[in-house]
Order: sequence, then C-alpha cells, then structure tokens
Amino acid sequence: MAEGERTISDEELDAAVTALGDPERFRAAEARVSRIAPQLGQVLDGVLAASGGLLDTVQAQQIRDAAGHEDPADRMAAIAQLVGEESRLGMMVGVAVGWELARELETTATEAADGGDQ
Repeated sequence: MAEGERTISDEELDAAVTALGDPERFRAAEARVSRIAPQLGQVLDGVLAASGGLLDTVQAQQIRDAAGHEDPADRMAAIAQLVGEESRLGMMVGVAVGWELARELETTATEAADGGDQ
C-alpha cells in the first residue's frame, strides 16, 4: 500500500457499490466517463500495445476456436462464453483504470491543497 493511502473497509466498499446503484448517481458518473472516454481509450490502447500484440493473438485464437465448432449449438455456446469472458475482462480493466484515476485525482487534489512541492 502506498504511503498515505487509507485502507477501505469491506463495509465502506459495499456501501459505495450500493450507492452506485442509484440511477441518478449512475447517470452523473456515466456523463463524466463519456467526457473522458477518448483519453481513456488511448490509455487502454497503450496498455494493449505494450503487450506486444499478445492479447490480440490470444483473442484471435479464441475466436477461431469458438467459430470452428461443427455443431451450431456448441458454436453458439462457445461464442457466448467468449463474449461473457471479454465483458468481464473489460469491466475489470475499467474498474482498475477508474480506481487508479480516482487515486491520481485524490493525490493531485491533496498536493494542490498542501500548496504543491515547496
């Protein structure tokens, strides 16, 4: 844990997640994310590029495997599983980016309140 970073309890985390369920609050968060989506997309593109194309290769192989099932029901099940895995991975990456963005904003705000580097 970084110096000065506070520990968040399970109860605090649960309460925050519950608060995000409020439709009005979610709409406000969605609007904020929409404003910075292009920049966040650039960050994600950079992270993926740093993998040296490995993730693209793995994804392409998974798509080939799913599409290659002879039985249409098996093919649909494999594609549905792949889409679900991609969605979960995307959500986890989104949470990680959001968490780090919040930490960066908090650090910046704290430094500004303390008068910056003096």
